[in-house]
Amino acid sequence: MSVAARVSKEMGFQLSQEVGYAIRFEDCTSEKTIIKYMTDGMLLREFLTEPGSYSVVIVDEAHERTLSTDVIFGLIKDLGRFRTDLKILISSATLDAEKFGHFFDLAPVFTIPGRQEEIETVDEQLREHTRGLGTKIGDLIICPIYANLPNELQAKIFEPTPEGARKVVLATNIAEASVTIDGIKYVVDPGFCKIKTYNPHTGMESLLVNRISKASTKQRVGRTGPGKWFHLYTEDDYEHDLEDTAIPEIQRTNLANVVLTLKSLGIQDLVNFDFIDPPLSEALLRALEQLFSLNALNVKGELTKTGRRMTELPLEPMLSKMLVASNKFKCSYEIIKIAATLSVGNSIFYRPKGKELHADNAQRNFNAGAFGDHLALLNVYNSWERNYFSTQWCFENYIQVRTMKRARNIRDQLEGLLKRAGIEITSNVNDLNAIRQAITSGFFLHVAKLHMHGLYRLPKNHQTINIHPSSVLAQALPPR
Repeated sequence: MSVAARVSKEMGFQLSQEVGYAIRFEDCTSEKTIIKYMTDGMLLREFLTEPGSYSVVIVDEAHERTLSTDVIFGLIKDLGRFRTDLKILISSATLDAEKFGHFFDLAPVFTIPGRQEEIETVDEQLREHTRGLGTKIGDLIICPIYANLPNELQAKIFEPTPEGARKVVLATNIAEASVTIDGIKYVVDPGFCKIKTYNPHTGMESLLVNRISKASTKQRVGRTGPGKWFHLYTEDDYEHDLEDTAIPEIQRTNLANVVLTLKSLGIQDLVNFDFIDPPLSEALLRALEQLFSLNALNVKGELTKTGRRMTELPLEPMLSKMLVASNKFKCSYEIIKIAATLSVGNSIFYRPKGKELHADNAQRNFNAGAFGDHLALLNVYNSWERNYFSTQWCFENYIQVRTMKRARNIRDQLEGLLKRAGIEITSNVNDLNAIRQAITSGFFLHVAKLHMHGLYRLPKNHQTINIHPSSVLAQALPPR
């Protein structure tokens, strides 16, 4: 979004006219748009509808090796063989160019030397320089930057810093490549990042803290022009503990959504699909099993009618199956709201410092009857709706108003997508069993069985699991 805004400004156009962008649940383009920025996930979805509408495809930051990007590589390689007029450009600052050149049929590789600024690396002496500063430190403007941050807050990091103040940007690894902030003089690199890892044996995903790769260190150094880079790890750590590149996402994530997308594109032979790095066979098998269980694929591995409807929705397969199933239970109006609130992440409730108890009580009030997180989220949305989408109501109930506004926007778009898929929008707000049946239709693979001493176990592999502390059921007594 920020890149599209900057390019449109430099070209003298209004954003959404000649230059626009598209992200999930937000399209800022028009009929005049000739340059369109989008996430790799959106580009992958474009292959479902209009793969031939572009004359040039530029994939930037290719070294990140996201799941969608790796699939796109295989698709555009195949598309390029049939469309000789299509121009494909893969760019990156730290890419293994030789590997990618061979993958794309010995495509030419152009190396553009960058400007090497003088960067001072400092390993020690951090504490002694901060002692005794006291009031000598000027005003600090602290700005966070992460993927789900609202647009208006993301824009703050690009605003000029007032005279006499210092801007501090607290960033996830999104700052390695996705944004460029003018005026950065110091980079503090702890040498870690959080990586989502999928275990195909248990079917669970974990967000784990891992060492970054050497390629990531180069990206982090590059965040400053002339300046200083503080790396909080030793040279020995760098040489012996850091891998050259990160593990591609396709080898550490749930593949169900990608398999569903490839099937919808008519690609049946997934084993021989031209991946630049093939996924784990166990993960691929698990994805096929999951989609078959959700009735998205038949016994031959072909898309069913349910599966085709699921591909219309830009959601994970379990969420999309829940929405499709809501038609059967006549509660699609309620399920859309649940899907929308689940799609904005875990940021609906907040716990301000000093008011944690009040915030926890407010959250529990939405779970009257101990029906669980899904129905609690439905209660939140319905209560907000009854209060005319009030900002004050959100404040009083410790609800993130920006997150709720985004959920409302997603709800509106999902309703339109369901109508396009031929699913009638019906309401059944008083039949909680029907709503829970629709939820279970999508999430039955996440069922756990209660055992003695209040422990829950997965039916398939008997692994013991616990309710997450953020759940509205975390403090509830197990049913008898």
